[in-house]
Amino acid sequence: MPEPDLPLVLVVACALVDVDGRVLIAMRPEGKPMAGLWELPGGKVEAGERPEATLIRELHEELGIDVTEACLAPLTFASHAYPDFHLLMPLYVCRRWHGTVTAREHAQLKWVRPQRLRDFPMPPADLPLIPHLIDAL
Repeated sequence: MPEPDLPLVLVVACALVDVDGRVLIAMRPEGKPMAGLWELPGGKVEAGERPEATLIRELHEELGIDVTEACLAPLTFASHAYPDFHLLMPLYVCRRWHGTVTAREHAQLKWVRPQRLRDFPMPPADLPLIPHLIDAL
C-alpha cells in the first residue's frame, strides 16, 4: 500500500567526534516532541538555507561552538516516515570546532563510543545512522 503524501521536512544532524573517538549525543528537553530521547545535534533547515549553514547555526545556538563548513564531512542520511511528516536527515561528521561544548538547549549531553549508541533511547529516524557511525569511526 503506498504511503500517503506527507510533507517533507529536511533536518540536518552532526556527529561531533572528540579526540577519543566518542560521539556527542544530546537529550531532548521537556516540552519538545520526543522529550527524553537522545539525538545527534542539529536542526531543521530553514527555507533558502543550505544544510551546512544550518549545522553551523544550530551547533552555535545549541552547543555554543563554532564550526566551519570545511570541517563538516557528509557521511550518510536517514529517511523516515513519521505519522505527520516524512523526515530526510543528512548526517555530517565534524572532528574540529572552536569553543567548549555546552548544553544550551538540551537537558543533557554525553560523549559516547559509537558501539554504545544503541544503549540510549533515540528517535526512530536516528537509529539507522548508528551502523554508519560504527563503521566510519
